[in-house]
Amino acid sequence: MAGSSYILAIDQGTSGTKTLIFDELGKVHARSTEPLKTHYLDNGFVEQVPEVIFQNVLSSVKKCIASFVKAGNAASEIVSCGISNQRETFIVWDEKGEPLYNAVVWQCKRSVEICSRLKEQGLEQVIKQKTGLLIDPYFSGTKLVWLYENVDSIKKSIDTGEAYFGTVDTWLLYKLTNGKIYCTDYTNASRTLFFNLSTLSWDKELLTTFGLSKLNLPLCKPSSHLFGETNFVGITDKSIPISGMIGDSHAAAFGEGCFQTGTAKATMGTGCSILMNIGEKIQYSNNGMVTTICWSTENAVQYALEGVIVTCGATIEWLKNELGLLSDSAETLAMATSVQDNAGVYLIPAFSGLGAPYWDMNRRASINGLTFRVNKKHIVRAALESIPYQIKDVIQSMEVDTKILLQQLMIDGGISTNNFITQFLADLLKKPVVNIGIPEVSALGAAYLAGLQQKVFKDIEHLSELNSEKKILNPSHDDRIKTWYRGWQQYVHSG
Repeated sequence: MAGSSYILAIDQGTSGTKTLIFDELGKVHARSTEPLKTHYLDNGFVEQVPEVIFQNVLSSVKKCIASFVKAGNAASEIVSCGISNQRETFIVWDEKGEPLYNAVVWQCKRSVEICSRLKEQGLEQVIKQKTGLLIDPYFSGTKLVWLYENVDSIKKSIDTGEAYFGTVDTWLLYKLTNGKIYCTDYTNASRTLFFNLSTLSWDKELLTTFGLSKLNLPLCKPSSHLFGETNFVGITDKSIPISGMIGDSHAAAFGEGCFQTGTAKATMGTGCSILMNIGEKIQYSNNGMVTTICWSTENAVQYALEGVIVTCGATIEWLKNELGLLSDSAETLAMATSVQDNAGVYLIPAFSGLGAPYWDMNRRASINGLTFRVNKKHIVRAALESIPYQIKDVIQSMEVDTKILLQQLMIDGGISTNNFITQFLADLLKKPVVNIGIPEVSALGAAYLAGLQQKVFKDIEHLSELNSEKKILNPSHDDRIKTWYRGWQQYVHSG
């Protein structure tokens, strides 16, 4: 494709960095993956080394560009760069770009007691109203409060106005531009507990409440924006514009085409993250969802509700590793379809409690409805069915919260390859389920946003026409599914 414009997309995740190069049709021309070490410490502390994250990205970019050039392309044809990143993980550094502490990873639980204290102070409602979020260690803010209260050097740096805070996107941008550019995008900002969804800016009242009023914070910009340019510390001969930055789950929603109100995506992995585009107006949930930015360009901001299911694919791993009901997760498809139904068996996968919309962390997993006619295939089928049932519970709650009906559900993640689960999901939701078949959807979303800003892609409508070979599963008309779902609801509510 001589004369083509290519986009470099960096997806910096918890377990590693993926770098891909896309063309103007959204096709992949090169990819590389570089694993990243995470430090799981005592007391639920989870950290990464900031400089290692940066070098990890450079290494991945270098390998990807080398692969691209080896295939006969020219690095000079890369006209834009987009970054998607692990959300909520943050770094604090000084003006020279020297980290003041390790990166605190989103999984870290060090601020549990601080969250309890904030709840006792009656701050839940004001934080929800301003930020759309729940008071939970998952979000960055309370863990920064922990650092402020427990690490003297951090407290001093913040109080003297010498501490710079940023999520991973901001850290990478700062390092890639030699400290010239200090920015973030709305999606990453909206995961910190510091960002006001209404004003699209940092909330000074909340920062004062947290004792962080002298903290330096990055400028907040739309996800599709010209943030700066970089030559990746000499990897490329010319500087490339960084014209897209977005949190990875939001990037996946954009990459899969959640452009319109009522479109949603479900990333089905160990757990499941469901993000539903609710349009240009903020709406709040009464059912345990958080409100967040879905995506943004210079002339549009779309909001979303997000629901988190704690246990999804982990149930299948448990059946395989602990019960020995199967030797390979691929066997579940044949096992589930070899029986007519689940024989009244329901598996409630509350191995680590139940997430949205129940938020019952004390709940325990159970297998219900066992009789002598039940065999292991029924139990496997019940485990697979639990995934669509939980997604239906979340979508239904979102529809009640917003009065917005689901139009179609985009899916990605390892479990999206299981045809029993995906067809059952379409039948249960009575809506099309769409799989675009690209595993790196977060990188694709970052590429789309970067390419929009650089006019590689004309507009959102243009993006809708790409990746046209996506697989669409339409619902069948099996009336038994209503009865099966009633059985699920009976057991899930009776716990």
